[in-house]
Amino acid sequence: MQVLLDQDGVIARRQALASGMSVSDIARQLRRRAWASVHPGVYIDHTGPLTWLQRSWAAVLFSWPAALSHESAIRAGDGPGRRGRDDSVIHVAVDWSRNLVEPPGVVIHRTRDLDRRVRWNMSPPRVRYEEAVLDLAADATSDLDAIAVLADACGARRTTALRLVGTLNRRTRIARRAWLDAVLRDVAEGTCSVLEHGYLDRVERPHGLPRGRRQVSRRHPDQSEYSDVDYDEFGVIVELDGRVFHESARARDRDMDRDLDAAVDDKETLRVSYGQVFDRGCRTATKIATVLGRRGWRGEPHPCRECG
Repeated sequence: MQVLLDQDGVIARRQALASGMSVSDIARQLRRRAWASVHPGVYIDHTGPLTWLQRSWAAVLFSWPAALSHESAIRAGDGPGRRGRDDSVIHVAVDWSRNLVEPPGVVIHRTRDLDRRVRWNMSPPRVRYEEAVLDLAADATSDLDAIAVLADACGARRTTALRLVGTLNRRTRIARRAWLDAVLRDVAEGTCSVLEHGYLDRVERPHGLPRGRRQVSRRHPDQSEYSDVDYDEFGVIVELDGRVFHESARARDRDMDRDLDAAVDDKETLRVSYGQVFDRGCRTATKIATVLGRRGWRGEPHPCRECG
């Protein structure tokens, strides 16, 4: 039967009936163990373990009309082999108006504008890659997890920050809209404004660290450079490194030069990225305070509302 070939051995009851099979024909296939039930009204043409693709087809056919979404849509686009991926659950999107009882191993997301967001010609149908990435980032449990989703997508070269911004602008409703837009524009423009603001609001200010000077120009024989945060009274520079989306040998080489130039000026350079700010801001503040104290700061950091 062609539909079984097209759907990796998975078929819905309605498809079998539409192809000319009778109810008794379906029962006979199940009785003979030529088919096995996966979900109510969905069958597989063997009795062994299901592949990820077969589980995906089964989830989509059970929820039809539906499409892979979130992690599952990204997995379908990236292909197998990515380490650390949770493939135990299949995520599918259905129209906002529907209410379905989720079978084991399936998570159903009620979605607005489903038709526009789905590539129905794919096997199985799936939410468009940029849409799935934004859904996953919006639903992340923390800002750092959201950044990791965006970093993985851009780092895998499946999309770009500008394409994600364009898709975000077309979305009518999405959590974290302003924050996601700011992060993606930082990446597209090569700036770190989200990270800079996060450092001020999550590390420096709430823990009583001295106020550093921002974007301080330092002249060297061959060029002028700018320090992100300069505690110049104590000879400490904090460089905010937002390159979670891409890396290059040339960019790293420039950073090494900046660090060497700072050392020539008797300044200690500390490099801080998203994890230190958005996930471990309190610990980061304590560590920076320790370095500042070693360099002559006589103050003491104080706990913020989130310190344990």
